[in-house]
Amino acid sequence: MEQPERFGKYVVSEVLGKGAMGAVYKAFDPDIRRPVAIKTIHSQLLEQETTGDLMSARFRHEAQAAGRLAHPGIVGVYEFGQANDCAYIAMEFVEGRTLRHYFANKAVFDADQIVSVMVQLLEALGHAHERGVWHRDIKPANLILISDGRVKIADFGIARVDDSELTQVASVMGTPGYIAPEMYRKAPVDHRADLFAAGVVMYEMLAGRPAFLGSTQEVMYSVCHEEPPPIAAQPEHPGLAHFEPVARRAMAKMPEQRFQSAAEFRDAILAAYQQSAQAQTPDDTLIAVHSTPVAAPKPEASAPSPAVGVPTGGLAWDPHVLARLEKQLAVAVGPLARVMVRRAAKQSANLKTLIDTVASELGSTEERQAFLAGVRDLLAPGRATAPTPQPVPARVDPRTGKPPTDSKAGPASVDVAAPAPAATALTEQDIQRASQLLGSLIGPLSRVIVKSAAAKAHDKAQFYRLVAEGIPTEEDRETFLRDVRNAGKR
Repeated sequence: MEQPERFGKYVVSEVLGKGAMGAVYKAFDPDIRRPVAIKTIHSQLLEQETTGDLMSARFRHEAQAAGRLAHPGIVGVYEFGQANDCAYIAMEFVEGRTLRHYFANKAVFDADQIVSVMVQLLEALGHAHERGVWHRDIKPANLILISDGRVKIADFGIARVDDSELTQVASVMGTPGYIAPEMYRKAPVDHRADLFAAGVVMYEMLAGRPAFLGSTQEVMYSVCHEEPPPIAAQPEHPGLAHFEPVARRAMAKMPEQRFQSAAEFRDAILAAYQQSAQAQTPDDTLIAVHSTPVAAPKPEASAPSPAVGVPTGGLAWDPHVLARLEKQLAVAVGPLARVMVRRAAKQSANLKTLIDTVASELGSTEERQAFLAGVRDLLAPGRATAPTPQPVPARVDPRTGKPPTDSKAGPASVDVAAPAPAATALTEQDIQRASQLLGSLIGPLSRVIVKSAAAKAHDKAQFYRLVAEGIPTEEDRETFLRDVRNAGKR
């Protein structure tokens, strides 16, 4: 079949994909002047006596289900129509890659990325459920990750709508391995089937493998009667262990044993995220650990200077200051405030840097301005703006009870209190350049990786190191670092 020139008013520019059911095209809406995606169903399927009416009804049903939803996490539907002897849906054009693409390429997700994807997914599902729409085919192939870190749900073809009579037709439709047990058992199905599927997706992000493997029959049996295997510990990501119980509850065999709403599931993930951060950050003292050299605080005149080679102490923040920042930040981000403030504090050498780092994590200009206005008085003259240095015992020679003289020949000694060589500051241009270079290599996850690295890094070199650590393959890491070096020479 030749590529059609248009569907109704929509001018076709290219084919995005073809399959057994139909095709998806990129087109242009001349009235609104925006790109759209046109999803079609093969005309021969509509002509079949046994399935034609069903396929047409299901296609129209998809448009109706998604059309009643208006949420940034759901692919928008603009129009249902018929042209060129086929039915079509005009929908939002989303430029991104599916979560299935990342699973196929063995991508490794850290806690920040898992929380980002799952919270967005569950907020979108909550919006749909509140409006009487259950997706019933949540799976990696229907979750699109965009380069700016956003997640969108696609394909409401077998969704259940409260006032629809089509649900009996599609009662056992779905994707093996993500279908809830009650759908296999022909038991009553509600929105909690979506939460089961979301739990399976979360398990796969944590484990790096599907929860249920085997033939269709084997998967069906496992979903109904067996638990997914334990997730192996990941020494490089110890905090992920806090998320496994959450995923397992979502995958409970009986709906009443699962989370009862998307909001409850989301809150459990955020609580696990807090536990993950607290496990690495004691409540009583928060230490700022720097992976690059920084100037040690100048010692008091009455205190002896520590000997050469002694590590300097951490930086202890005033808990009242942290609590104030958390309270103000919670207005915008809710339960995540504590985690965000304490993580930023670990990488900040003074209060101004800490406040700026936290503000940069907020999604809108209005939220950033409101946060900064609410904590501006903390930077007023006369207030302490730097964390207190923790005392560090000087090294002592056990034979003399005095600091060693280090009289033997060797490398020249350096005064620990002297300023370290100035590091190259990280700029917004560096961040944008890294996002562009990384986006060409790994797609939608690039923004998440870059944003996380920028929040943690103290200088340009550390920033690029952190970004490289988040790239799944060695080849892409080498390409990224080479491109960074070349860009720096221009």
